[in-house]
Amino acid sequence: MIVVENSHRKAGRPRTSVLDRERITQHALELVTASGYEGLTMQRLAKSLGVSPSALYNHVDSKQDLLQWIQESVMTQVDSSSFDTLPLREALGHWATSYRDTFSNHIPLIPVIAVLPVADSPRTLRMYERVARALTEAGLAQEQVVPTIVALESFIFGSAMDTSAPHDIFDAGAHHEETQNFTEAIEAQRRTEVPTSDASFQRGLRALIEGMVP
Repeated sequence: MIVVENSHRKAGRPRTSVLDRERITQHALELVTASGYEGLTMQRLAKSLGVSPSALYNHVDSKQDLLQWIQESVMTQVDSSSFDTLPLREALGHWATSYRDTFSNHIPLIPVIAVLPVADSPRTLRMYERVARALTEAGLAQEQVVPTIVALESFIFGSAMDTSAPHDIFDAGAHHEETQNFTEAIEAQRRTEVPTSDASFQRGLRALIEGMVP
């Protein structure tokens, strides 16, 4: 027997939920990227999803939970697989570069993620565990592992923000005669055709890794 569905079915609750964690997280991330942390409110998020705030609260309890979801989503883009195949210093370089490139696409998140607790972010914790294990296995004293990771992260976050700096940020303008050495150094760097943010990141990263890692 063939059953024909009534095309004039009355409007009502959908057969399946229009919301799930992935969709909510993506919309929340778009709001933060466009308007910063202050732009992320449950009311604005519900509106972007086309649902009521009460419907949204059926899926997520608070803004803090949303931030944890965003952190988990973004951190999956950071590649830590190099620790399984490369020597430690080279692996740290690959990981740090991936980390910086990821957050250069999500700069408004940096002030939030940098101070967000990770207790409810298992993917983020797994990344930290992989880095910590590599440092420990290389012989770094345990009490130095966390400060080493934090030092690298602080540099990574700052370098990610630096990618958004204007090209002429260091131009001296009318004061170029008073800043001859600095101005000539800027011109020399530009002749390399490597963006200042990239050159600075690679130079600083090498110095950090060589100075802190066995």
